[in-house]
Amino acid sequence: MRAELPPFAARATSVAASPVREILALTERPGVISFAGGLPAPELFDAAGLRAAYDSAFADCAGRALQYSVTEGATELREAVAARATAHGLPTAADDVLITTGSQQALTLIATTLLEPGDTVLVENPTYLAALQCFGMAGVRVVPVPCDEDGIDPAALAELVLRERPKLLYTVPTFQNPTGRTLPGERRAAVAALAGRLGLWLVEDDPYGDLRYEGERVPWLAAHPGAEDRTALLGSFSKIMAPGLRLGWLRAPAALRRAAARAKQSADLHTSTIDQIAAARYLAAVDLEVHLDKVRGAYRERRDALLAGLGEALPAGSVWNRPEGGMFVWARLPAGHDAGELLKAAVACDVAYVPGAPFFASEPDPATLRLSFTTHTPAEIGEGLRRLREALAG
Repeated sequence: MRAELPPFAARATSVAASPVREILALTERPGVISFAGGLPAPELFDAAGLRAAYDSAFADCAGRALQYSVTEGATELREAVAARATAHGLPTAADDVLITTGSQQALTLIATTLLEPGDTVLVENPTYLAALQCFGMAGVRVVPVPCDEDGIDPAALAELVLRERPKLLYTVPTFQNPTGRTLPGERRAAVAALAGRLGLWLVEDDPYGDLRYEGERVPWLAAHPGAEDRTALLGSFSKIMAPGLRLGWLRAPAALRRAAARAKQSADLHTSTIDQIAAARYLAAVDLEVHLDKVRGAYRERRDALLAGLGEALPAGSVWNRPEGGMFVWARLPAGHDAGELLKAAVACDVAYVPGAPFFASEPDPATLRLSFTTHTPAEIGEGLRRLREALAG
């Protein structure tokens, strides 16, 4: 008779699978127009430029590119990240940067380094779903911060910090996932000052900041007085180059960065050497802003196509926002509508979106939904909205 195996760790069974990933699996069949996934448009990848970068890496330093590397990351890629951050108003040196396997790993390393089971973490409400999964795996208590159409309410944040004594605030202040909203500069300054005054780590996740279609760039939280020694800034190459590279980066104060590097050693030793060197070669050979201007132009048209058709596609009385950039529009159906229940009818009409409920850290709003506009052309978006109108009117 065989004995039963010991059980899985509690954290492995207490954190649910991502409903976004499950919805994406449902919509992979041909013919579905999906507003569900936050996926970059594959036809806009600079495949030729990236292939040339890999060819250059193999031609010039194949031995190094195929070898183990240092945990902190390839020097030339850290230098490139530092140069871009400095150009955007945040003085940064290569030694301030840790290269990670996507920015999601950077968040996991921060959680591993800073959080103990039972600690309190503050998040926007709603917030990035994979961050909620990460904090769930860490066994912490997640408390939502009251937000309005501009994001975090600094006065409410101050009250929560005094009452809850959290270790950190996690925020996506620019073109937030899922809402697309951007925290104004004056609120960023207030949040930074509050963190300095009350003793709070800030985790600033910025995967979308380069995807601005109108308006002026807002300085990072990390660039404001009070936040210098307590902000972990997370960035990604997924939205500006290609997500398949799985390259991200972490800029953090020295002690936190060193601790995160030790945590990374236990996870994967280092991020793929060949991918790092190829990315650095690409950034050295290509004017990234020219490439991004092409991407931004296409995404702007797609955002505008979605916004132009939502009034006819959604039930009367629905409301939605107009993000200045990023990948998402956030909508709310009239009272009494449940976006999760209505998704079944949408998928039956070969169109999909993501219900908003899973993005809430506390009481969800079942009438909300997230729509991504980046993956489809304006014509496809128009057809998708026609199908959505049919589904929601049924």
